[in-house]
Amino acid sequence: MIKNPFNNEIYLARTHAHKPDLRDEYFRDQTKIIHSLPFRRLKHKTQVFFAPNNDHICTRIEHVLHVATIAATICRGLNKSGNWELSEDMAYAIGLGHDIGHAPFGHEGERALDSCLRPKRFLHELNSYRVVEHLANYGEGLNLTFAVKDGIICHCGEDFANNRLRPASQPNDLEKITGRNQMPSTYEGCIVRLSDKIAYLGRDIEDAVKADLITVADIPQKVREEIGSSNGEIINTLTLDLINHSKDNDFIGFSDDKFVLLSQLRTFNYERIYHNEQMRQRKETIDKCIHDLFDYFRTIFYRYGFDYAAYLKEGKQTARSFANYMKSMHKVYGEDAAQIDTIIADYIAGMTDSFALGVMEDVILPNSIKFFS
Repeated sequence: MIKNPFNNEIYLARTHAHKPDLRDEYFRDQTKIIHSLPFRRLKHKTQVFFAPNNDHICTRIEHVLHVATIAATICRGLNKSGNWELSEDMAYAIGLGHDIGHAPFGHEGERALDSCLRPKRFLHELNSYRVVEHLANYGEGLNLTFAVKDGIICHCGEDFANNRLRPASQPNDLEKITGRNQMPSTYEGCIVRLSDKIAYLGRDIEDAVKADLITVADIPQKVREEIGSSNGEIINTLTLDLINHSKDNDFIGFSDDKFVLLSQLRTFNYERIYHNEQMRQRKETIDKCIHDLFDYFRTIFYRYGFDYAAYLKEGKQTARSFANYMKSMHKVYGEDAAQIDTIIADYIAGMTDSFALGVMEDVILPNSIKFFS
């Protein structure tokens, strides 16, 4: 029987003690995530196409639901093989929380924030952990189990170099992770890492077709024939392949031929969708938007510091909202001016696409002149 390598007490550990109830611990993590404010905002955050005027274009909340259900299905399939002992609830919880710290405007917003913070880094995997552990509930965090937090911070779906995933050799020290190369401490975390790929490649194709960036006929013929051309076909083919190829092994991975085709599909998506000229023009707008917001918040902070009432002098709702945010997060930041870039990054990363655009409008346009009769 193949199961996780470490003692179950390690996986179930929480930062703060709590009273158990009738829920399974990982199911409890699911409800903690779902009821959190950062999770609710995912419905208005970009997957690929920002601020779409079509309700059927994929948003970040739809993406995390796809990842969660795919990961739980893979766990169920492997458990039914008789060779594995996995937690569907753990995998589902990791899937729900894996992008909870994503910036507005998808990966373009992430890259823009990263460039604003240099030499520090902004990576959404690390920020998702930061949100659930340090920022949610006004600095209280969600108090999730170690296993779920570990899967969240180690979920990188952009890694196409590794097709045979096994848990880390030692339980991860989550506070010391600074990049994307660390493997999760559980097989469920490894499954989410691959489920992320299954979930976004096909869904992005469907949205790109609706946006007239590509046609179905543009998809490489062998990919269409052997994996599929619709999101449902791609998810079904790759999920079953992952289960069938992993069930008799001690690693999680696709068959070699399907992994080659999956990599070809990724290349196609990057060339024809993510790097499309229309998308490039939008990326320039997003980059300017994030940098301008970052500069604005720096400017008003250096003007008013932690004198929250003074921000009212700006006459802008954005300044008031930023002051209210810092005040509400006093438990996290205190009044440490050295943290200002981190404070700004946390604030912008929490924005939805539409809120960020509204803030940008408030910052750029002049205040209206009030006339009195």
